[in-house]
Amino acid sequence: MPVLAIGAVGRHLQHATRLGAVTDIRIGVLALQGDVCEHLAALAEVGTEPVAVRRPEELDSVDGLVLPGGESTTMVKLAHRFGLLEPLRQRLTEGLPAFGTCAGMILLADRVLDGIAGQETLGGIDMTVRRNAFGRQVDSFEGPVEVEGLDGSVHGVFIRAPWVESVGPGVEVLARFGEARDMESAVGRIVAVRQGPLLATSFHPEVGTDTRLHRYFVDRLVQRT
Repeated sequence: MPVLAIGAVGRHLQHATRLGAVTDIRIGVLALQGDVCEHLAALAEVGTEPVAVRRPEELDSVDGLVLPGGESTTMVKLAHRFGLLEPLRQRLTEGLPAFGTCAGMILLADRVLDGIAGQETLGGIDMTVRRNAFGRQVDSFEGPVEVEGLDGSVHGVFIRAPWVESVGPGVEVLARFGEARDMESAVGRIVAVRQGPLLATSFHPEVGTDTRLHRYFVDRLVQRT
């Protein structure tokens, strides 16, 4: 995926701002690459003030952070370039609530399988994820996902998605993959987890109109810290 154009983020952020925040909660979206605009819109929809984060000082003003889908290795390289990698790790260590989707799940993982040589993450969730576990771009698919704590299924969009191979004792499993779709090895794989103030999904909840996972993040993780 290409690096996100700053102008595109600005236009979507202006639109999100016009929707109007109904709380004083500011949620940042790491705006280096990936599904930034979709998350900004979803966060505005649930009543928060969305903030595009590209510089270390912008981390100081947010109450929570979304790590979007995209390409995890590209995000880490850009975070290095913008001087964000260590500040991100520090804020997460200090307890900043964060929500990682797809590539964002990889960034929050303590351990990664099938990554590039020397692949770095931010860490924070005691889990091992397998990069591109559901296949490559041509293997992308959509389907219902039953998430613990939500009524009814969530529409899951899986694009070069990871899955969770294993979790530590402090990690709560929120969802598992339940349909074979000709992938017997995928049945029962973990696709959503929570550990303390950190939430991660294999799929892209920001694609579409269902904002319940963003509301879950704000209500149960951000407002309880």
